[in-house]
Parts: sequence; C-alpha cells; structure tokens
Amino acid sequence: MKLRHARAIAVFGIAVFALTGARGSHGGGCDNSSSGSSSSSGGSGSGSHSDNDNDSNATSGGSLPGGGSADKAARDVTIDKCAYDAATKNLTAKITVKNDGALDYDYSVTMKFTGAGATSATAVKTGIAVTAGSSVSIELTTPYPGTGDGSEYTKCEVSRAGRI
Repeated sequence: MKLRHARAIAVFGIAVFALTGARGSHGGGCDNSSSGSSSSSGGSGSGSHSDNDNDSNATSGGSLPGGGSADKAARDVTIDKCAYDAATKNLTAKITVKNDGALDYDYSVTMKFTGAGATSATAVKTGIAVTAGSSVSIELTTPYPGTGDGSEYTKCEVSRAGRI
C-alpha cells in the first residue's frame, strides 16, 4: 500500500513539473512579469503614454501587461492619442498596429476608457488587417456614456489584443 502511495506522489510531482517548471522563464503565467513586455512610449515604465498635444480632453493610455500570445499582440499595439470628441460625442483612441512578423495577421483590439468618477467604457475593433512588416493606424470609438464634457476620462489602455 505504501508503494502505491509513493508511485502516486511521484507521478503527481512529475505532472506538476511538466505543467509548470518545464516552461522556463518564457512560459507566461499569472504574475505579469513577462520578460518580453514593452511600454508604448516614454513615461514611468508602467506602459503609460502621455499625449502632449493641445487637444482638449486628451487622456493617457498604455499597453497590456502579461505573458502568452495576448502579450505578443499587445506589444504590436501603440496608443497614439485618446480623447473625447465633442462633435460626435464619442470617446476615441487612435492606435497604430505594427506587424514585425513574417506572416500577415488580422488583429482584434479592445480599449478601455477610465477615470476618477467615470463609468468604464469600452471600444472594440476586430479584423484589423496588417501585412507582414507593415503597420496600420486606426481609430476606435465608443459613445460617451456621460452627460458632461468628457474630462472625467483621464486614461485609456489596451485591455485585450489578439491575432486572429
């Protein structure tokens, strides 16, 4: 009976090692400490992006932390500008998707707009075709859920990105 327990523990230990330890440092995981993550530009290293244009109600953004295939797609996305468009009453995010790979990809990007006292808003764009070695600039929009001037939205970030 003790031998069966010892074998079961050994098999369990090997299974745990195969599922976790064999990945090394590039296996992703849940600790958001992927060694390949990058920031969209400058800032404090937290992935923030400041837009210093003279546009009213401009906000800041960033890139998605984490590991795995979502991180690869998120690293291809740069936030150029986030703002409230008073003419259309939309929250807008101008982004650039750069494909440095050898294959063509279609991307899906979800932007999240937040701020102090603001209701979270989300904009989604799918089917962003980017050929190998090129980049595409696009705009994501979502209706402004508030009744003010949009100034409560101070941040936008990529909450999800993927290659389709």
